[in-house]
Amino acid sequence: MTADSNKRAQYYQATLDYLEIAERKRDWKLFDDIPWEKIAGGQHSDQKAVCIETYCAEEMYLPDYTSHGCRITRDIFGAAWFQARWSFEESRHALAFREYLSRSGLRSGGEIESLEDMVFAGNWLPPFPTIRQMACYGALQEGATYSAYKLQKDKAEAEGDPVLKAIFTNVASDEAAHAGFYRKVVEIEMGADREATICDFAHVLANFKMPGDGLIPRYHERLKIGGGGITARQFMEGVVLSTLRSLGISRAELKTANAHNDTLLANVMVEPSVMISAK
Repeated sequence: MTADSNKRAQYYQATLDYLEIAERKRDWKLFDDIPWEKIAGGQHSDQKAVCIETYCAEEMYLPDYTSHGCRITRDIFGAAWFQARWSFEESRHALAFREYLSRSGLRSGGEIESLEDMVFAGNWLPPFPTIRQMACYGALQEGATYSAYKLQKDKAEAEGDPVLKAIFTNVASDEAAHAGFYRKVVEIEMGADREATICDFAHVLANFKMPGDGLIPRYHERLKIGGGGITARQFMEGVVLSTLRSLGISRAELKTANAHNDTLLANVMVEPSVMISAK
């Protein structure tokens, strides 16, 4: 078996493992597993509306995420079929947020149409050109997504909002699984070429931003108003460092791969910017 065919076999096995766990342990249903009948008008606020609307907007770029993802992965069966499953799971997220906005009365039908017009006026493009770089990006971005949704789940529980608690419990579970798959892909790539993969990871980290940043109007303002983001410190400690530990990549290796990486890490630790967790 050649190195290339061995890597393809690893991709395929990783996808099979992912699908098995997804089907047996993690599947959830939009209409059966969200207690929509418990939506209570007294729990609503402008802050909550902006938060959920921003999440919904970023998730609504699914047609772009899917089309570009399929194009990048089409030559590797395992990667392409994971992309198909990923797209299905992500489709539930935008639907859940959209339905919450509508059923709660936080947004009218006309306002949701305006949201759609805003989203589809722009096009999301992949920030990096290769599967390996996008796997590095996915590990970080999905980890940030999970972190933000987990915070919202805890907030909904504290506020006694069973509907949002159920939504965020389910979507956060998906995002954690997605991050795990991308970490597995990075591990596969490191097995084939550790140095090049770490160089790619350093490059992605140095140029990282969330999908809606620069695409959704007033993105950072929306995050601040709605409280939907995570801080730079939370991103560094809860996502970047945990991902590096999971992958077995040291800061020394990152420094070798990217001479500017130490400066980047220091900046991320102190900058007051926030990051959202959605695709």
